[in-house]
Amino acid sequence: MKRTALLHAELSHVVAQLGHGDMLVIGDAGLPVPDGPRRIDLALTPGIPRVEDVLRAVLSEMEVESAVIAQEALDRQGGALPDWCAGQLAERGTVPTAVSHDALKALSARAKAVVRTGECTPYANIVLVSGVAF
Repeated sequence: MKRTALLHAELSHVVAQLGHGDMLVIGDAGLPVPDGPRRIDLALTPGIPRVEDVLRAVLSEMEVESAVIAQEALDRQGGALPDWCAGQLAERGTVPTAVSHDALKALSARAKAVVRTGECTPYANIVLVSGVAF
C-alpha cells in the first residue's frame, strides 16, 4: 500500500504520467467535463470530497509550475484567493493566474484529466500545470 496522502489509484496514475506543462483540473460538481480529457469522478455527495481536500492530496505528489483559477472565484472573495486554495498554493509559492470562467472551461479541454469533486461552491475549480522537480 502507498505511504503518501494520495491513495486513489487512478488519480495517482494520472499524476505519475504528467509531463512538463501538462494540465490537471480539479473541479466542483458542476464543472462540465469536455470530451477528450480523462474524467475522474470522485463526487460522492454534495460537499464530499471538497476541492480543498483533493487539492491537498494531489499536491502531495504533483510538482506544480503554475495554476489557473476563475476570476469569478476571486470576485466572490473581494479579490482574495478563495480559502479552498489560498494556503496550499502559498505554501508552494504559487500565485494562480485568473481567467474568466469561460476561459477556464475552454482550457480544461486541453487537460490530461479533469477530477470532479462533490464541491458545491461556485467557481471552485483550479487548473494545475505540471512542473519539473529539478
